Amino acid sequence: MARRRSAEAHQRVLEAAAELIASHGIDATSMDAIAEASGVSKATIYKHWPDKDALCLEVLGYVHGLDEEPPKFESWDFRADLIARLVYVPATQRKALKERIWPHLMAYSAKNHAFGQAWRERVMEPMRRALSAMIERGERTGALKRGIDHETALAMLLGPLMYAHVFVRKQGRLGPKNLEQTVVDGFLALYGTGLAPANFRHHTKEKA
Repeated sequence: MARRRSAEAHQRVLEAAAELIASHGIDATSMDAIAEASGVSKATIYKHWPDKDALCLEVLGYVHGLDEEPPKFESWDFRADLIARLVYVPATQRKALKERIWPHLMAYSAKNHAFGQAWRERVMEPMRRALSAMIERGERTGALKRGIDHETALAMLLGPLMYAHVFVRKQGRLGPKNLEQTVVDGFLALYGTGLAPANFRHHTKEKA
């Protein structure tokens, strides 16, 4: 029972901190305010997180859905898997909250480089690792050419999406239609082997 109460208090703190940060920013959100909004004592909060930055990092992971188990993108259709991975957005129910937190995060990270680096490693690195693993699988199974430079490949996949997010949608303009499909098709035009899904399945079985 005590463990359940601890988990419930932990969740209340995350939700309260996320709402306060979205409304006021990280600098203006104090541990006292989080304690008051969550109904959890500051002493208890410090048992869960050593400082505010540690709490904020977990809040960012929470609003980005790092508490959710991502689906598996491992069908025989590598193109479809890659598109599905780029389209996938966890924690869609927290999308509005994430959008409100984003400008505060950028401002805080700009002056707190250690926090910015920790945020990138915690929130952005999982996506990078997942895509890198997919590229390795594509090379191993024959869907992609071997010897791909992964950093260049990741830039090709993620760069257009970041551009659309930061420079287009953040400015209130509509983004390109079917962007993920276009990005994947351009990627496969450069790195793909041209095997159709049915031939890819046959090719993989022969290697097994």
